[in-house]
Amino acid sequence: MNHRLEIHVDRPGLHDITREVAAVVATSGVADGLCTVFVQHTSASVILNEGADPAVRRDLEAWLARLVPEGDELYTHTDEGPDDMPSHVKATLTGVSVAVPVIDGKLALGTWQAIYFCEFDGPRNRKLVVTVLG
Repeated sequence: MNHRLEIHVDRPGLHDITREVAAVVATSGVADGLCTVFVQHTSASVILNEGADPAVRRDLEAWLARLVPEGDELYTHTDEGPDDMPSHVKATLTGVSVAVPVIDGKLALGTWQAIYFCEFDGPRNRKLVVTVLG
């Protein structure tokens, strides 16, 4: 089953989408299988990481900003603004999809894990494809 998930984010950063993905899994009818989340954009990504402490999200955002700064003189793709090329690099480093097992009709995430949509140049409306196979 494929489900198109459209989200709006009002700022760049990491946004917890675990509930939205879990709802797709719950309505899929799949008891045991695999859920993938795929971002249909080149300046955004999706990751798995700790969801319990908001400081982790803030630290990851700060680390990515330091690792891939805006305005680096190495960038030649600059027509779409100073955040565009850094957004592409960050998406490449973090990846555009994740896969999570489905067990007993639920995402088999670890105790502390969450699914984050990473917006690198928002605010934007974004499209993701959630696929549940079983």
